[in-house]
Amino acid sequence: MIGTDVAQVASLLSDGQLAAIPTETVYGLAANALDPQAVSEIYRVKNRPQFNPLILHCASIDDAKKYVLEWPEEASLLSNAFWPGSISFLLPKSRLVPDLITSGSSHVVVRVPNHPLTLDLLSQLDFPLAAPSANISNTVSPTTAQHVESTVGSQIGYVLDGGPCSVGVESTIVAFEDSSVVILREGGISQEDIVALGIKVKGNTRKQIQSPGQLKRHYSTDKPLLIVKNIQDWVHQNPYKKAIALLYEEKTTPLPYILLSKSYNLGEIANSLFSGMREADQSNAEIILAEPIKPEGIGRAIADRLNRAQF
Repeated sequence: MIGTDVAQVASLLSDGQLAAIPTETVYGLAANALDPQAVSEIYRVKNRPQFNPLILHCASIDDAKKYVLEWPEEASLLSNAFWPGSISFLLPKSRLVPDLITSGSSHVVVRVPNHPLTLDLLSQLDFPLAAPSANISNTVSPTTAQHVESTVGSQIGYVLDGGPCSVGVESTIVAFEDSSVVILREGGISQEDIVALGIKVKGNTRKQIQSPGQLKRHYSTDKPLLIVKNIQDWVHQNPYKKAIALLYEEKTTPLPYILLSKSYNLGEIANSLFSGMREADQSNAEIILAEPIKPEGIGRAIADRLNRAQF
């Protein structure tokens, strides 16, 4: 069922059931994060490996602090600047957080999402929500209620319809190390946004999976997705293959295409990326083509999603 009844969703979640919720990034498959049985249903419905941790979605900064043991100065700077918003923090977890949420890790990922319906929902609950993307694992993330309904809708109690997601790619995830941050997953808040606050960004050398978004293959279409240097050249070299292009700006191409932005606007591209990938997957083409994206700002998150879809 799709609707906008926040009270009904709150009741379902309080009863240990699952519901899909809107955020500014993607739609999440939500359950009471403090109820291991409810959380196990997320893993079952998504067919998600239990070594892949979940994010705690909280109502406020103060609420998030209940579930962690430390709150570095850099976390205060980032949360004051960007919460509610699309950045998540990996921090040592408190005893309140079940091990199933963190896949046995001593750290948990927390954030405050930026969507009025979900913030209203969280304010009515006395527990945080575990809410990975509301789709089958390793498929394209949903950015509308209809995307959710068409995939996992029959297995959950309710899809809270908050309209299309405003950002369109998942949150940035950061860890804290030596008065700096380490970006574990590129997302809605860019490196440039973080550096602008006077915070240093270090390279990620961690091998252990402590947060979502670190699997090599993710966000995948059913049809093969290829990143090619130049779509025109690819068509010339492969004239008999039926392909569809994802374009970042208006330009001439011999292929059918899906236009993600008219003028290479990275925010627009991010916002329409997953819906464009879904549309391409439903076309009669055999292959989906995309060119490399500029590695700047949210472009790094877009490139990350395309690279993992291609793997």
